[in-house]
Amino acid sequence: MTQPSTRRTVLASSAGALALGCVGCGGGKSEGGSSPSAPPTGAASGSPSPSSSAGGAELTATGDIPVGGGKVFGDRKIVVTQPSKGEFKAFSAICTHRGCTVNEVADGTIDCPCHGSRFHVADGSVAHGPATRPLPEKRITVRGQSIQLA
Repeated sequence: MTQPSTRRTVLASSAGALALGCVGCGGGKSEGGSSPSAPPTGAASGSPSPSSSAGGAELTATGDIPVGGGKVFGDRKIVVTQPSKGEFKAFSAICTHRGCTVNEVADGTIDCPCHGSRFHVADGSVAHGPATRPLPEKRITVRGQSIQLA
């Protein structure tokens, strides 16, 4: 014979189910970024991935960065843009709103998938919130056809 469900039993099992349902819910700075098994959009395929602090390491070729657009290197937490022909800029790929990694450069903006913040490719300033601070600029050097971390 089974015992009738008590209020305490129902509440305890509901809380457990809710906790299991929230496994994977974002929290803190890793909220909503790309999944660990999926490569970030725009990541250089097949390229070596030294740490982002490695100075002089080649990041990409100038021909890989479209004029008016850019490319996200999620593994190095950097985004490189080419606002106008021959002008290259680099910014942190970490959104200043909640710390998600930006995942796309399209229509003149660097876009964050978590809450919809967008940043201008020319200077990293906020084009659309909720972010209120620009993406920090990163140092790169262009040598011939090569873009390198400074």
